[in-house]
Order: sequence, then structure tokens, then C-alpha cells
Amino acid sequence: MADYSAFGLVRRRAPVAIGAEDAIERLRAGRGLPSSVLPYGNGRSYGDTCLNDAGALIDMRPMNRIVAFDEQSGLLTAQAGLMLSDVIAHVGPKGWFPAVVPGTRFVTLGGAIANDVHGKNHHRRGTFGCHVVSFTLLRSDGQVRRCCADENAELFRATIGGMGLTGLILDATIRLMKVASVDVNECVRGFSGLDEYFDLAEDADARNEYAVAWLDQLASGAKAGRGFLLTANHAEDGAVFRAASPRRLTVPFRPPLNLLNRWSLTLFNRAFAWSKARAEGVRRSSYESYFFPLDAVRHWNRLYGPRGLLQHQSVVPFGAARETIPAMLAAAREAGQASFLTVLKRFGDVASPGMLSFPRPGYTLTLDFSNAGAATDALFERLDRMTFEAGGAVNPYKDARMGPALFEASFPHWRDLEALRDPAFLSDFWRRTAQKLPASEAGGRHAAE
Repeated sequence: MADYSAFGLVRRRAPVAIGAEDAIERLRAGRGLPSSVLPYGNGRSYGDTCLNDAGALIDMRPMNRIVAFDEQSGLLTAQAGLMLSDVIAHVGPKGWFPAVVPGTRFVTLGGAIANDVHGKNHHRRGTFGCHVVSFTLLRSDGQVRRCCADENAELFRATIGGMGLTGLILDATIRLMKVASVDVNECVRGFSGLDEYFDLAEDADARNEYAVAWLDQLASGAKAGRGFLLTANHAEDGAVFRAASPRRLTVPFRPPLNLLNRWSLTLFNRAFAWSKARAEGVRRSSYESYFFPLDAVRHWNRLYGPRGLLQHQSVVPFGAARETIPAMLAAAREAGQASFLTVLKRFGDVASPGMLSFPRPGYTLTLDFSNAGAATDALFERLDRMTFEAGGAVNPYKDARMGPALFEASFPHWRDLEALRDPAFLSDFWRRTAQKLPASEAGGRHAAE
């Protein structure tokens, strides 16, 4: 049976699903649609942007064919259900790589566009949407539209980062990045606190294609904010491509309790810090271990137990980061909440063509928590407030519980997307946030106060 859950596994409803070919036929004919539909890729969104309990999901995974690839220009055209893992396997041996990859390669092409995903090189390449040349979009009026920067340009901008609400992406053409090798030369550098990290971060971005920091969120006192800065560049002297290793580890079922608790995470953090300390300096790393370390364990999200996991990802402007980021980490410690994966990155000023793209200049902090019910909700409210007061934003593609006011504060131009939303396409996230806000231009940041 196909799985149509969100990656956070917080909700367990069995949604109605329609096959891609059936949905395309219905949309073209304008008949037999449920009350609403939503494209579903591979369910790597953590919250409810990929869910539509009041309607139906359109399973796009069977639409996974590569249509064309030009080895000279690096232009790839493929159906929207193709996984980035398959893109890499196809173009890697020819010396190409996606210009932007998120933290997992098991996302679909359509999902990467709809969420306008970002990676460890936003400072140089921007978001995934910056490298989308065009796509074909099927709307509920039965019309297929080619969308690009100079044709149906507003739909093009609304669909990139539009969370699947503007219609059904059938196929897309993206521009890849030429590389000497898909693997990277990784440099590991430890830092004792966040002030030291902030002193390093801008120069690290200037010198490297990729940069990300791992933080020990549980460390307190003199050790608070310690971590490792992991920078990388594609190797110039290695094999062009090496096939991905098979995933030998799997979590076969959801345990009856959360296995990623404070005590297990303390041990994990110590082991991780020890392994990285041994690896300080430059070394060759496979593209899998640097870009997609968690992909090595199939269904790792099940380790959070029966209540699932919640992720909080925020972006804070440069001027507020040195004060706000340490305060957010301290708030999590004070709440007794342990983040399994705590990541800090620096966004640059490369603008996305998408209307509702999440990245903007500043620092983005990602925290993963086991869902502890009211206690986690209270912590997230506090983290939301800190983000808002700093002039930042919360990522909707990772969210499972933000309210309408915070959504509007983070994305004050959401009505531009609503004006272009296909009336037949809707998600649980949009019902929970945008549809509870006034349709007029009244409101804005003051609504979150």
C-alpha cells in the first residue's frame, strides 16, 4: 500500500489518493474531481503542506521519466515525479550535478519546485527555483500552460515555492551545474561557541561552494553553541561519478516510545563530536555523506516514536542573529527539549523567482524535536515569537502548526499566490493559515503582535 504521510509522522489519517494518469485525464476533461486536489511527491515535507484531508492527493511518483538531457548545456527535462536521486544517477557520470540539493535526495522534481528547496550553497546558487528554466502546468480549466520567465511569468513565479497550489506540474526543464566530480573535498573546523562561528561564517561562504554548521544543542554553560563548520567544494581530481551505496540500514517499524530522547542524544552528540574532531582538516567525502547523511538509514523518522517529530526552521536577519540564535537554543534547553539535528546555515542575497520563497538574507536555524504535545507547542510558540521579534520568518514547508498571523508576518505577500491559486487545488496548510486571514490587504505584520 502506498504511503501518503508527511515526513513528520505526526498525523496518521489515510488520505484519498488518485493516480497521476487518472488525475490528468480528469483535469483535462474538467470532470469527476473531488472537492479539492493536491499533488503529492514523495512526502518529504515535514508538516501539512503535502496533505489534503478534505480532498484528495494526486500521486505523482509514477510520472518519473527523463524526457531529454543535453550533455553540452546541462539542460534536463523530466516528468515531475522523478526523484533527485535518479537525476544524480543519470547526469553524474556525465559530469553534471543539480545546482541546488536539499538534505535528502529522495524528493521529486515537482516537489523541489513547489517547495523551492535550498541547500548548503544558497550564498552562491540561491534556491532550486533559480535554476528552473520552464515547466508545463495543467490547471483545472483543462488547459496546459508552458511557464517560464517570459511566458505565463506570473504563474511561473507563483508555482515556484507555491506548495502545489497553482496546478499540476507535468514536467520541467532545469539547468544543472558542471562539476569535475560529484564528490567533494570537505573541510571540518570546530568552533567553541556561536560568536566564533559568526566570525567564520561569511569568509567560509566566500571561499567555498558549500557551508553548513552542526551544533550541539544540548551543550550549556561555557560549552553552549559549540559545533563544527563543514565546508566543501567539488573535487577536481577524483572520479567523475560513483554509484550511490545501497541503504543497508532501516527502521522497520515505529517503536512504542521515542528513542531519540535527551539521554540518547547526549551520547549521539558526543560520538558525532568525537568523529568530527578526528576528521578536522580537509578530506575527500562522498556526495552521499556530505549532502545526504540521513538518507543512509531508511525510515529514520520512525525513531521518534508514536507521536512523530516536529521541525522548526527559521531565518533571522544578519543584524539580529548573534543575539537571537543563542537565545533560541537556550529556550530549547530551558524547555527540556532535545533537538536531534541542529543545523545553522547562512543565506545569501541571491533572490528566488518564487513569490513565497522562504530563504532571505540572514542565518537559518533548523531544530528537530520529538513531538511532546503541549510542551513542544509551548516551545514552538516561544521560538516563533523570537523569530518574529527579530524580523525573521518561519519555513512553511517544514511547518505543522504555525498560525495564520505568523504565516502572514513571514509572508506578507501571500495574497499574490492566492490570486493565482487554482481553485481546485488546496492543502491542509493553506486552510489552516491563509484561508483564515482576510482576503483584503488589511492586516500584515501587526497581526502577529
